[in-house]
Amino acid sequence: MIEVNVKSLAFDRTSNTPVVILKEVGTERILPIWIGPGEASAIAMHLGGVAFQRPLTHDLLVSVMGGMGGTLKRVLITRVENSTYFAELIIDRDGEVISVDARPSDSIAIALRMEARIFADDSLLEQGTLVVEVADTEEGEGVDHDEDPMSAEALEEHLRGLRPEDLGRFDR
Repeated sequence: MIEVNVKSLAFDRTSNTPVVILKEVGTERILPIWIGPGEASAIAMHLGGVAFQRPLTHDLLVSVMGGMGGTLKRVLITRVENSTYFAELIIDRDGEVISVDARPSDSIAIALRMEARIFADDSLLEQGTLVVEVADTEEGEGVDHDEDPMSAEALEEHLRGLRPEDLGRFDR
């Protein structure tokens, strides 16, 4: 497993799909994962420092996990099958390690909120590395709002403008 950080969010205009760009720590290898609009919005809002009065779904899960004495130790993005990525939340609860199957997009949103490390299988970085035009950002800083062609705010605005029939096009 190779540690990765969220480099940025992008928007694939050919498929009208948000993409989270993960970057291997210490190298330039990236892993783009196409995600749904809800998860992209949750990631973008966190990266942009947007807070809501009431908890959103990912915030709720963080609260539930903490309330039950659990700590998210790490996220593992383990494999891809038929264009669907798989991930696991590795949770520690009083010394008991619990692995929970989850979508990478949800896992990333939760990991960002809990400041947990994210890892991807090396084979995913090898096969997933391709050229994606995104703004360069410093590790850990999230999206560069001045240079990214679709900043977190622009992505959030685009996602808010989607119609219900648009949401059915996002396969995971």
